[in-house]
Amino acid sequence: MSLKYTAIRAMFEALWLSRLPGLLRQLSASRGVIFTMHRVLPEAPAAFSPNAILQVRPDFLEYVIERLGEIGVDIVSLDEAIERLAAPEKGRPFAVLTFDDAYKDNLHYALPILRSLGAPFTLYVPTALVDGVGEVWWQAIEDIIARQDAIALNPGGETDYVDTRTVAQKQAAYDTVYWQMRKMPEAERVALMRSFASAYGYSLEAQCRGLVMDWQELKAFADEPLCTIGAHTVHHYELAKLPVDQARSEMAQSADVLFAQFGKRPVHISYPIGGAASAGEREFVLARELGFKSGVTTRPGGLYPHHVQSLHALPRVSLNGYFQSRRYVDVFATGAVFSVMGKLTG
Repeated sequence: MSLKYTAIRAMFEALWLSRLPGLLRQLSASRGVIFTMHRVLPEAPAAFSPNAILQVRPDFLEYVIERLGEIGVDIVSLDEAIERLAAPEKGRPFAVLTFDDAYKDNLHYALPILRSLGAPFTLYVPTALVDGVGEVWWQAIEDIIARQDAIALNPGGETDYVDTRTVAQKQAAYDTVYWQMRKMPEAERVALMRSFASAYGYSLEAQCRGLVMDWQELKAFADEPLCTIGAHTVHHYELAKLPVDQARSEMAQSADVLFAQFGKRPVHISYPIGGAASAGEREFVLARELGFKSGVTTRPGGLYPHHVQSLHALPRVSLNGYFQSRRYVDVFATGAVFSVMGKLTG
C-alpha cells in the first residue's frame, strides 16, 4: 500500500477511535454523501492487483447498508437526494449508492444484496462497453503485466525491456504504462492500448465481453424499481481530453442509446474517471445543456445545500477496496470528513 493510503488509513483509525464522525454528522452542514463503487467480488485480490481499489466484497456492501441504517443515515435515490438538498431544513442524513461501468459482478453479487435490503441505487452505464466493443483498458494493463515476467515499455520513444517478476516490479511497470496512457490524447491512448494488447496476445474484445454486462443482462437493472440507470458516456473516454463536439457526442449518444434500449432517457450522468483532469467546467456546462439533471465526479466531498447550484459537479466518496474495515463505515458516512480531505488534496 502506498504512503498516501497508509496515511489515510491512519486518519480513519484516529477518527474512528475519537467517535468524532457521529458528532460531525450532527453538527456539520453536510446533508449526505454519494458513494462511488465499481466492482463487487467475493474473492480476495491477488498480491498484484492495482485495480483492487475498485472492488469491495459482497459482505462489506451488505454491512455498509445495514450500518448506515443503524446510525440513522437514510439510503435514498439520487432524485430524492437532490430534493433533500433543496429543502429548507437539514433533516436526516442520507447516502446515495452509485455503481460505475456496469460490471457483470454487479448483477451476480450486488443486485441480490440491494434487493434483499431494499436499497435504492444508481448504475452508470458506458454503452460501448455493454455493446462489447469498448475497452476496460485499466484492467487490461493489469492482466497483461500479471502474466508476464518482462514487458517492453516505450515511454520516451525508445523501447526498454523491464523485469516484471516480482510484485514490486509489476506495480512499477503498471504505474508507468497507466500514467503514460492517462497523459495521452484519447485517440493515441486507444492506439497504444491496442498495440500493447496485440503484442502480448491479449483480446480486448473478449475481456470487455467477460467483464461488462450485455444488454440482456442489463435489462434486469432497467426493470428493477430500486435502480436508476444513468449515463456514463459511450466509450468511457476522459471527456476533458476530447474536442468539445466529441465530448458532447459521447454524453448525448450514451443517453440516446439507453433510451432506445429501455424506453427511458437517463437524466443523470457520471463523468468517466471523474477527477479534475477528466472533467471540468466545460463538461459540467455540456451536461446541463444536454438536459441532464445531475452529473457526478470522483472529487471527494459531502453534499451541502450549495450543491443545488452546481448539480452537474457533485462530489462522491469512494467506497475504496483498500479500506474494507467495518469500523471505517461511520467515517465513510460523514461527508464533512471528505470535504476537508478534498480541500487538502485538491
